Amino acid sequence: MKTSLKLGGAFIGLMVGVGFASGQEILQFFTSFGFVGLAGGVIATALLAFLVMNLYQIGSRMRTGSHKEAIEYLCGRHLGRVVDWMLTFFLFGSVVVMLAGAGSSFEQQLHTSHYLGGAVLAVFTIVTVCLGLKRVITLMSLITPVLMVIVAIIAIYSLTSIDKSWADLQSIALVQPHAAANWFLSALLYVSYNVAGTAAVLVVIGASIPDSRKAGLGGIVGGLGIGALIVVMTLVMLAKIDVVAGSAIPTLFLSNTLAPWFGDVMLVLLLVKLYCTTVGLSYALAARAQAYGLPFKASVAVSVILAYFASLFGFVKLVGIVYPAMGYLGFILIAAIVVAWFRNRRTVSSDLETA
Repeated sequence: MKTSLKLGGAFIGLMVGVGFASGQEILQFFTSFGFVGLAGGVIATALLAFLVMNLYQIGSRMRTGSHKEAIEYLCGRHLGRVVDWMLTFFLFGSVVVMLAGAGSSFEQQLHTSHYLGGAVLAVFTIVTVCLGLKRVITLMSLITPVLMVIVAIIAIYSLTSIDKSWADLQSIALVQPHAAANWFLSALLYVSYNVAGTAAVLVVIGASIPDSRKAGLGGIVGGLGIGALIVVMTLVMLAKIDVVAGSAIPTLFLSNTLAPWFGDVMLVLLLVKLYCTTVGLSYALAARAQAYGLPFKASVAVSVILAYFASLFGFVKLVGIVYPAMGYLGFILIAAIVVAWFRNRRTVSSDLETA
């Protein structure tokens, strides 16, 4: 069980990105649909548990350290190449959103130019990756639990200090920007882009666990854990939608209502997580470019600079455009995972009949 809990925690750490911790993802994908958004959270929980279970088990059975082998196993050689390019696009799009998040965080908390935060993060990212300081990623394991404690405090405060009726809050929520046309599709898109964005890492992590049952249980634990966070955060954003509506970083806004110093702490944690995540994404993006014959350091600089200029479009808009686009493309990968699940079930059934 200890192994499964560790695997579950690893997935939660991957999922709790800056968009989630900022509250903006939850606001657009779930809270903006009102109370029915909670149903979307429940559906997302079940799907995440199922899909992550399968990805961990695929990695455990294949024992591969390469995401390419796993992608080809799931999608076939030709479609696998398309999906590999798709995942590269996901990496770049995620870097764009991270840089935009830094810009919005600086602007909202420090009242500086929107251009400054992204520029600072871009420079630090390029220098860090080019110097090969990959160990900075280990900061993620330290920051995530602390960040979740802060979010828990915000949740308790929000749910115990509601100023309006739930009916009024519902009406305010329904006029907020939506990530999709309806709550069900929005939940599917949320699951899709998160699974597509973490699939390569999950397969490699699963490869380190020889027992596929333990690996699968770890996926279920992770899916249920992040699902519980989704539902709680959806309710929190709904409870305070009257004050966070229009805010780029809702959790940062709520932190400041508790105390200015609490908001500063939240800002530091968000920025450190932004830094760690962006370094990891940029390193992976440059490594993929290097595999296609491009110089590593040049790839880092060019990709991050391009991502910075794209990030100037705005954090809120990018979350509403980039992530849903990634979600639609990610349906290809989800379909491949489901097909692989049915294929494995038939194989197991055939082996049992033969025996």
